[in-house]
Amino acid sequence: MDWPGAAAGSEAPCSARARGPVPRPVATNYHPPVTPIPASTPAESAAPAPLMVSAAVARRFLVLRHLLAPPRALPPGEQSVLGVLERLGSLQFDPLQIAGRNHDLVLQARIAGYRREMTDALLYERRLLFEAYNKGLSILPTAELPLYRLTWDRARARHDGGAFDEHAPLVEELLDRIRRDGRLSSTDVGPRASIDWYWRPTNQVRAILEALAEAGILGIARRDGNRRIYDLAERLFPVDLLAERRTVREQAKHRLLSRYRANGLLGAGGQSELWIGTGRAAPDPEQPGHPTRTELRAELVAEGTLIPVAVEGLRGARLVVASDLPWLGRAVAEVAAGESPGGTAAAVSLLAPLDPFCWDRDLLRGLFGFDYVWEVYVPQAKRRWGYYVLPILFGDRLVGRIEPRFDRPARAVRVLGAWWEPGFDPLEAKGFVPAFASALAAYRAFGRATRVTFPRDRSSRTLAGAVARAG
Repeated sequence: MDWPGAAAGSEAPCSARARGPVPRPVATNYHPPVTPIPASTPAESAAPAPLMVSAAVARRFLVLRHLLAPPRALPPGEQSVLGVLERLGSLQFDPLQIAGRNHDLVLQARIAGYRREMTDALLYERRLLFEAYNKGLSILPTAELPLYRLTWDRARARHDGGAFDEHAPLVEELLDRIRRDGRLSSTDVGPRASIDWYWRPTNQVRAILEALAEAGILGIARRDGNRRIYDLAERLFPVDLLAERRTVREQAKHRLLSRYRANGLLGAGGQSELWIGTGRAAPDPEQPGHPTRTELRAELVAEGTLIPVAVEGLRGARLVVASDLPWLGRAVAEVAAGESPGGTAAAVSLLAPLDPFCWDRDLLRGLFGFDYVWEVYVPQAKRRWGYYVLPILFGDRLVGRIEPRFDRPARAVRVLGAWWEPGFDPLEAKGFVPAFASALAAYRAFGRATRVTFPRDRSSRTLAGAVARAG
């Protein structure tokens, strides 16, 4: 096929809006209009032959479409946050703040001068973004709320027959108080006896507030650190947006597409957490009306929304969102011309553990030769690297990993360790040290730290000296 023209840069983010009452958000336009498939035509038969690309082109494509070539190229501000969400669709929200919250690290790798207040304003003031469950707790565009409310509806049905019935007086007490007095957190109400809740026993107040938010009755008005402050959903979102209903099939299809949109090069398999919340691959007897991932994926391919791609060295077809084809064309052109990623000197990114770039461990292993495991839940004695370790991207190569910690009282970034891939020497690799120094400087500024410290072993001191001279 003829490759589309190279993309000239990042897509334009959503238009600016003044602060104040939030109007109904404008929907995103990341994929082409859907062409219905005739009922008599199996979706699988409409699948085109996959495009053939080399491993080098696939690696280049990923860093380009992830806005990482070069990194930190978007200007500071809320518009750039919206631009990243327009590209990736959703960001996982993890509350651990040891090295920075996950979504902040994703954005810091792409936006110059990023500060967490930029996203917090979009979440809790302008409300152009909201928190809901997609691949775990995620940050999503508010305009897409009707396409994600299936999770609310199912949680409501589950809790109506469980927690809401068992703790009905407390449910009414909390809702009455919020209606009367406004926003509320679990610490604003005297603690009650603990109940079994997900992974551990939890204070009843906290559990019921969480359940009401899971069901879409409440929403998160703001956060104070990791403490959630709740309000009625109708006070937080436009009434017509809350009233809009999409079919189960539309919502399931959108959610499945969101995974391909976020990562950029998923296949049909991979580890199970890639597909959390997207339904089963095969029919589910307990949900006979719910479409399977297999049939929805086939529809997306037949419609031309997802394009099959065969990547050199990888088993099975991968799927690219059609609107990303210009980036694939640009990757082909850059690799053929021997150019560096993005046409600039190779730069370094410190990637978030749950960055969509890192979602598919099989892809990282097969395409980059990088064995990635997030060891935050691995017992210390069994860890190969560290507790909260960030992959290091250099150009379009994954070359190592680093474990930084913010020491906020000392206004310092403490590097607890760095590990390099076999055959990669950070002191010998052309251009790496100044690029690494630039990435560390941006990370230090993001955390409002004034210095970076390294371990005291010889190799770490040598690298620290080279970084200091380059910075």
